[in-house]
Amino acid sequence: MNQFERVAFYTLGCKLNFSETSTIARLFEDGGFAKVEFEDKPDIFVINTCSVTENADKKCKQLVKRAKKIAPESMVIILGCYAQLKPEEISQIPGVDLVLGANEKFNVLAHLEKKNEVQIVHENIKHTHDFIPSHSFGDRTRSFLKVQDGCDYYCTFCTIPLARGKSRNASIAQTIREAQKIAKTEVKEVVLTGVNIGDFGQGGEENFYSLIQELDQVKGIDRFRISSIEPNLLSHEIIAFCLEKAQRFVPHFHIPLQSGSDQILEKMRRKYLTGLYAERVDQIKSINPDTCIGVDVIVGFPGETDDDFLATVNFLKDLDISYLHVFTYSERANTGAPKLGTKVPMETRRERSKILHLLSERKKQAFYQTQVGKNKTVLFEQEENEAMLYGFTENYVKVKTPYDARLINQIIAVQLTEIDRDGLMKCHILTNFAS
Repeated sequence: MNQFERVAFYTLGCKLNFSETSTIARLFEDGGFAKVEFEDKPDIFVINTCSVTENADKKCKQLVKRAKKIAPESMVIILGCYAQLKPEEISQIPGVDLVLGANEKFNVLAHLEKKNEVQIVHENIKHTHDFIPSHSFGDRTRSFLKVQDGCDYYCTFCTIPLARGKSRNASIAQTIREAQKIAKTEVKEVVLTGVNIGDFGQGGEENFYSLIQELDQVKGIDRFRISSIEPNLLSHEIIAFCLEKAQRFVPHFHIPLQSGSDQILEKMRRKYLTGLYAERVDQIKSINPDTCIGVDVIVGFPGETDDDFLATVNFLKDLDISYLHVFTYSERANTGAPKLGTKVPMETRRERSKILHLLSERKKQAFYQTQVGKNKTVLFEQEENEAMLYGFTENYVKVKTPYDARLINQIIAVQLTEIDRDGLMKCHILTNFAS
């Protein structure tokens, strides 16, 4: 019998973290542990951290405090990006028992002996070379499949290369085997995740284009969705394949921009300028105008002037995109950004963020309006709220319909009818169900 019998998990951050948490949870379950909810007084708490923003660090500290309040005698394990970047800082958080760096997080079961002092098992990220295939499990509807890890880009605002190491991946054959494991479950949609997934293969014979061609042949998965891909790596061939040839890849791209000012993009050390970005969007929309395009933008980067921000706003206004993810720049240790320009006051950052959030709402509403009256397919989820059921079309329009259990985890033909006051799409079900 295990000294610790019950384990709970909490994931902060990106879809990649969710896929890895699921893999680590399966390691515990294979080791004889019972997976329980965070509030169920487990013997072990495992917190998988993010460190993209300062708020993620604060959230980790709050979770440790909450865990010890729920189960004072529990063992608290911290792993993930924050644990790799600042292990000593984490070890000072009251209640933490074990801090695992990037090399050890998938070997967590070997370190479960609770000691009187905090254990730190950590190596320099330069020693992290292995790629551990992962996918999320537990949601019947979709799974996050990790196809790549690490990053070689070293953008001046980002700590990810320091937290996750060099870009790396499994072979296409190994990745297909991982996808086939998902195909044997009830999951209908797979989201491809990683730090920089377009860099799959790192310039070798196998690349992201060849990967998606092979994944498209995997039977038992109805939809593949690309989580996020750098514009310089989103080649014409990838766009054309996903929108014209693929059977299972959906018309939805999330393409980080970060700034609409070429001057700021150069300071960020991004690998493209706005001209290339606009060209990618134009190609996508020329092939399939219904394609959903999401955009990441950072406001308040050091040295971002009013003119730089205005350039971003105007660039985004003119782009045929569908929504924005807006990030307020936060200073991170061991990055070059703070040295590149005058610090933007936090009040100004907040104002700029508010402006882009409003623009995002307008873009989303405009995109949804173009979809009214069209026939699409919706993958309905388990989520139920006020007798309504929710799901997403292939091109990422969020749809609501009166609750019907027969629709759950089914891909259903619908006609999109109107946008409600909450900004969601209503629909008319076209699929006939036998009574």
